[in-house]
Amino acid sequence: MTSKIINMAERIKDPEDRMLEALFESAPIADNGFAAKVVRRLRQRLWIRRLALPVALLVGGSIAFKPLVQLTTATTTLLDALPGEFTALPVESIPQLPTLLMGAALLGVAMLTARMLQE
Repeated sequence: MTSKIINMAERIKDPEDRMLEALFESAPIADNGFAAKVVRRLRQRLWIRRLALPVALLVGGSIAFKPLVQLTTATTTLLDALPGEFTALPVESIPQLPTLLMGAALLGVAMLTARMLQE
């Protein structure tokens, strides 16, 4: 079907259309591998960006591991030193499931509203 339409469009062209097409036709410009170099560099940068965050996480995590363990140990010893009245959590302060669901629904509505206002 589309080939019939293209053939009909070719037959309908007048001489001026054919002359304009011939005028604007040109051979591809030789770039001596420039486009391939650009594509290769873009791919390298893409891989560098993809690997930068995981490598940074590994390096930062390895540096922060020992201080994090020390902080956890210090926190537990500090909590053990406090009287039980300060560390005990009353049952009334724990949120119930309907409260959590309502908060999540309100957060979702707020995020959708903010997104609609941006557009």
